[in-house]
Amino acid sequence: MEKWRAFPAGSGPFAGIRFRSCARPNHHQPGQRRSPDPAPAPRLRQSTQEIEEQRALKRGSFAPANPDFLFSAPTGEMWAPGVVQTIDLPNVYRQQRRVAQAGITLAERNRDVSRASVLRDTRLAYLTLQFAEAQVRQLTYQDSLFRVLRLATERLFTAGEVTSLQRISTDAEARQVTVLLQQATADRQAAQRRLALLLGRPSEALATSTDLGRTGAELAQTGTALLAGLPTEDSTALVRSPTLAAAAQNVALSQSGISLVRARRTPALTVGYQNQAFENSALKYRFQFGLSVPIWFWTYRSQLQAATARSQAAGYQLQAQRLELSSQYQQALADTRKFSASLGYYEQTGLPQSRAIISQSQRLFRAGEVSYLQLILSLNQAFAIQNTYLTTIRDYRQALIELNYLRGE
Repeated sequence: MEKWRAFPAGSGPFAGIRFRSCARPNHHQPGQRRSPDPAPAPRLRQSTQEIEEQRALKRGSFAPANPDFLFSAPTGEMWAPGVVQTIDLPNVYRQQRRVAQAGITLAERNRDVSRASVLRDTRLAYLTLQFAEAQVRQLTYQDSLFRVLRLATERLFTAGEVTSLQRISTDAEARQVTVLLQQATADRQAAQRRLALLLGRPSEALATSTDLGRTGAELAQTGTALLAGLPTEDSTALVRSPTLAAAAQNVALSQSGISLVRARRTPALTVGYQNQAFENSALKYRFQFGLSVPIWFWTYRSQLQAATARSQAAGYQLQAQRLELSSQYQQALADTRKFSASLGYYEQTGLPQSRAIISQSQRLFRAGEVSYLQLILSLNQAFAIQNTYLTTIRDYRQALIELNYLRGE
């Protein structure tokens, strides 16, 4: 029994994915354990843990140096314990907190990139399964048609109305279609497995809820509306790109690192306490106050140069990422327009012609008005048109998925 399933809204990147489960129904009884909800993808779990890591680092942004516990006898009469603590100026801890917050934001941006990638992969896997199912349906029809043709050719050969070459050719065509059907079935099983893994249901054999071959007309309308509303400038189209947002946040993180290095070049405060006095001493408790001066200037200069170079590298990375995304966007946009024109042709002309070729060629062959060779050529031409039609729908949807991914949709 087939069951329709869908992930509800708000269930992460898998929301809106509709499919059929071809597994046997599981009638749960009270006390029985139900199948768990789909687990998040490993990439999303990794991103979540990276955010938790950065939040933990932020909680430790106020990190003074460890105190020095010591024993000394400056008077030469007795040993006494003491403690010395070095504390940076408040600006240092303020900058450390800003760096930690920038790290959290970068981890969140990277999580958005992972979520968009998982969503794109899931949509592509669903589309691959749709295409595999459509090919199985088409080849199943094509296989049944050639089986009938092969049986008819056997009868005609027995009656002496066709040659041995025509009989062998018909058998070869029928067997070739059977092999193609077996390959398409294997592709469908592989696509089911990949989609099930992405959805966190590896034990279920899934099937899509719609026939890819019946979505051409709707796709032509939605695709045309999408193309009409797309901005012409790449900078406007990619303003919501999660990849660009992550690269820009990386620049902000590197710049906050420069501010932190500069803050650490300032002196730090040193505070200490040590009881070295005698009982009759005027100063019974002795304190220490001082400054920790950063005199090793080459160390801080090197750190500042490294932080500046890191910031410049992040800026160049942002520029390279923007150029790469712009190139990918233009390619996806060109593919979308190309496949839109191709789909319009097949919807209006190619697909109706292929159906007419199949029906008329069979009718004329049974009436004896066309030869066997003309029948085979006509059927192969019609099925080639239908297969190209399915391929065009798949490629068109792939281009739209890529456009949505690049635009952050």
